[in-house]
Amino acid sequence: MSYLVLFKLLGSLALLMFGMKSMSEALQKMAGPQLRHVLGAMTTNRFTGALTGMFVTAAVQSSTATTLMTVSFVNAGLLTLVQAISVIMGAHIGTTVTAWIMSLGMGFNIADFVYPAFFIGIILIYMKKRRIVGDFLFGVAFLFLGLSTLKDTGFSLVENPDANAAISAFFSNFNEATFLNSLLFLFMGTVLTLCVQSSAAIMAITMMLCSTGVLHIDQGIMLVLGENIGTTITSNIVALSANTQARRAAFAHMTTNVIGVCWVLILLKPFFAMVCHISGFDPEMTSDAPNFAIKASVALATFHSAFNVSNTLLLIWFIPQIEKFVCWVIKPKKVDEEEDFRLHFITSGIMKTPELSVLEAHKEIESFSDRMQRMFGMVRELLDLSATSNQKNRQEGEFNKLFTRIEKYESISDNMELEIANYLDQVSDAHLSDETKAKIRAMLREISELESIGDACYNMARTINRKYQAKEDHFVEEQYAHIHQMMELTDQSLTQMNQLMRGRKEAFDVNRTRNLENEINNYRNQLKAQNISDINNHEYTYATGTIYMDLINECEKLGDYVVNVVEARMGMRQRLA
Repeated sequence: MSYLVLFKLLGSLALLMFGMKSMSEALQKMAGPQLRHVLGAMTTNRFTGALTGMFVTAAVQSSTATTLMTVSFVNAGLLTLVQAISVIMGAHIGTTVTAWIMSLGMGFNIADFVYPAFFIGIILIYMKKRRIVGDFLFGVAFLFLGLSTLKDTGFSLVENPDANAAISAFFSNFNEATFLNSLLFLFMGTVLTLCVQSSAAIMAITMMLCSTGVLHIDQGIMLVLGENIGTTITSNIVALSANTQARRAAFAHMTTNVIGVCWVLILLKPFFAMVCHISGFDPEMTSDAPNFAIKASVALATFHSAFNVSNTLLLIWFIPQIEKFVCWVIKPKKVDEEEDFRLHFITSGIMKTPELSVLEAHKEIESFSDRMQRMFGMVRELLDLSATSNQKNRQEGEFNKLFTRIEKYESISDNMELEIANYLDQVSDAHLSDETKAKIRAMLREISELESIGDACYNMARTINRKYQAKEDHFVEEQYAHIHQMMELTDQSLTQMNQLMRGRKEAFDVNRTRNLENEINNYRNQLKAQNISDINNHEYTYATGTIYMDLINECEKLGDYVVNVVEARMGMRQRLA
């Protein structure tokens, strides 16, 4: 019998966690890009940032989701560290809504509303346009079904004399109100939340234990405080692979909650007395008192809300000091991130939604695009070095070092294409809207064309290196001028591509890129005809003319790849280059 009860407890927790996750993801899908725009637009100061975090978290019913989203936005450069700290503080308040939903579930038989929600949800899921609403209803139904099962299992556990005696005997060892016992339950709440990766699940267990009278309310509030610390560890784990600013945002999340727990522990007695007065709960009340379960759960929800609201109101004035502290603790990485193989924006986060995943991939592609223009700049520098080195005793060390760096960038471009493609492939396994599917198709086309730009840059570098190593057949001054002019046009088109990647496509004029491509094509044709004439007139050798036109043709190909990237981002159909 005890094993059956244990599995019912674990199963009800699984239902509750699955319901929370499904509900949160469905709400984030319904909000879509609006969540991103809200976080970006409503964080002009610390107060609007806190309000934004509070409302977004109350809407998506997950402080973890809001925090991970915020850390991802910091990682992507969409939010500053100060903005992120204020949003995270607001998320602490927003997450208290979950506790109130659970306390509501303790007050009446919510299972009566679960099955109609399942029925309506399955109908909506089979209606393509209402599928997300159906997912949301299923999440709510699973959440309440898990909560109801957890409550019923808890009461049946208490009614079992043997189980009740065993559990009561365990907790009675820590009934004495000592500082050590308080720290024990604080630590227990932190570890359990870290293991389960859901403060909502641990809050549900805490409410169940306190409402049945097995766990004293004093021990319950210490578990609640521990949950507030445990939930911050998730974002810190996710941020380990992110950039410095994102790791600082995650650490600020932990710092604010740890500070809050510290001052509440100092003022615990008067603070808890105030909570009991507000909620109308008597700490000396026994479990057989009328409405004890409801009053105990309401007291815990009130304590959770009062703690987070008070902590936010206190620390919001010290956000600049918190920023300085986290910057002092987490130093910038010494590794040259520009030449690091890893992706900077895509992380292996928990509770990701397609919208957030597509955003991260978008920022990674933006970085990829910017890196390709830097690579092209190195090719231009390599060409200049090949000319000056011929005049200055062949400064081979500097030339070879730059060529090796270009080789490394070519390898990075290959890796980035594969890693982003694999990530987008994983995202596409989820239930996606037609709009998100179209975005992913466009992104796959973009990274393919960007990798081709890297190949074109590397081909030019190899051509320059071949000419440099031959130690003969140098370009004439007119050829250098033509190559520089062609490279300047190509760089202008790369600049326009990156402006599109960093900005909004509605404000971008695609005709400018096409006009540049036409100018590059016409210039290539002009130089091709002139090259044949110059070889016939013995201005330079045929071998030099071949290398010269190889560079010109690669620039023209690169221009075509740029147009393909632009058209993919603008949502235009594939065309033949």
